[in-house]
Amino acid sequence: MKMKNILIIIAAIAVVGLSACKDLTELNVDQKRPSTVSSASLITNAEKQLVDRMTSTNVNNNTFRLWAEFWAQTQYPDESNFELTERNANGRLWNTLYVSVIGNLREAKKVNDNELFTDAQKKSQDAIADVLEVYSWHILVDVFGAVPYTNAFTDELTPAYDKGDFIYGEISRKLDDAIANLGTDSGLGSSDIIYGGNTSAWKKFANSLKLRMAMRLADGANMTDAKRMAEEAFASGVILSNADNCSLAYLSAPPNTNPLWVDLVQSGRNDFIASNTLIDHMTSLSDPRIGQYFEDNLGAGTYLGGTFGSGNGYVNFSHITPTLKDPEFPGTLMNAAEVHFLLADAAERGFSVGGTPEEHYNAGIKASFEEWGLTEADADAYIATAPVAYSTAAGTWKEKIGMQKWLALYNRGFEAWSTYRLYDAPVMNIAADAGITPPPRWIFPNTEYSLNKANLEAAAAEMSNGDSPQSKVFWDLH
Repeated sequence: MKMKNILIIIAAIAVVGLSACKDLTELNVDQKRPSTVSSASLITNAEKQLVDRMTSTNVNNNTFRLWAEFWAQTQYPDESNFELTERNANGRLWNTLYVSVIGNLREAKKVNDNELFTDAQKKSQDAIADVLEVYSWHILVDVFGAVPYTNAFTDELTPAYDKGDFIYGEISRKLDDAIANLGTDSGLGSSDIIYGGNTSAWKKFANSLKLRMAMRLADGANMTDAKRMAEEAFASGVILSNADNCSLAYLSAPPNTNPLWVDLVQSGRNDFIASNTLIDHMTSLSDPRIGQYFEDNLGAGTYLGGTFGSGNGYVNFSHITPTLKDPEFPGTLMNAAEVHFLLADAAERGFSVGGTPEEHYNAGIKASFEEWGLTEADADAYIATAPVAYSTAAGTWKEKIGMQKWLALYNRGFEAWSTYRLYDAPVMNIAADAGITPPPRWIFPNTEYSLNKANLEAAAAEMSNGDSPQSKVFWDLH
């Protein structure tokens, strides 16, 4: 079955065959609403829900591009001032990851036991589900700090919250098991709308996720674990080419377009423009990607960002690139550029990950240029300039890597915001109304105050500033 058909029937269910002999109870079964859902369909749905949520720019669902200060807003700048409660973006992220992603993945593993796959295929399918689950838990921890984990999918109606560092330890072991269990065939084929069932590609993504988590830990007391994880990930094989990026290819027609098309085109709204934060940094570096990231609607070679945190006139500032308005533009969870910058960080710490920090740094820039349709010659010329070259760029090695990694993560707001938290770089603007730079954390959803208040408050009491955006997640030590 082609990917197009899989996406069209994203919530498809397995039809149970009827036997020649029926008992009377079967007359009460609604054949248009079968109760059995296939493991492949559950994985398909979990993948779509995850990538959609991380890709969307609808302020009801995902405000990470604003927390990374890539875009500014026009008429309603609340989210550029880091407001969360009015539109419940935090609650929607929480619910999607717990219910639509992790819940579906766990159900897929249960259903898998009763399906006609080989034992080896079932093992690989379960491993793919575990990789996606680990990714989702890591997002929850990195956004909220502490979340229910140990008792989250039990009969406990009010599960206690686990600390972020504990959860990282648990999911790191789950990820290692998944990497070991990824065999030669998953049996998923095109039901896997990310990698088409290719377990070798899944292993590269899993190792790259392991590397990302390792570098989150590297500034803390877990340096030994970080070193081991990074070196194991590199030795096992990570994403080094854009051909291996963890991306979902969308289709040209609803409901399977890239969510950005829905938010930026189908909606008929003009809510976003370039932010002065990103435009000013790119202009100072004479970064040619600026023409890939934004339109030159103000005139050839002219780019201007709106004041971050303020209402801005749409016609007065640079508009979002048409590339992101293509309904088929892929949604990406991890790419080669990010991985190369993670390796640059690891090399700076003396980890054995092949190559020098400068080599990995340059490779990250080149991967980003290639991804955005520029040439290697364009990248080489950019790297050769004094403000960009690793030996002459301003700042510490963390500031150098942080700047170029952040620039390369345009369109991937969550990881760009996380990069800023990890390196305290680049310099961000103070939001015009809020009077602060991007906070290090999202607050807990309102529903948790209604349904699980005692456990929420116990978790908040252990945070430096309680359930506040100014409390930091465990790996954010600066």
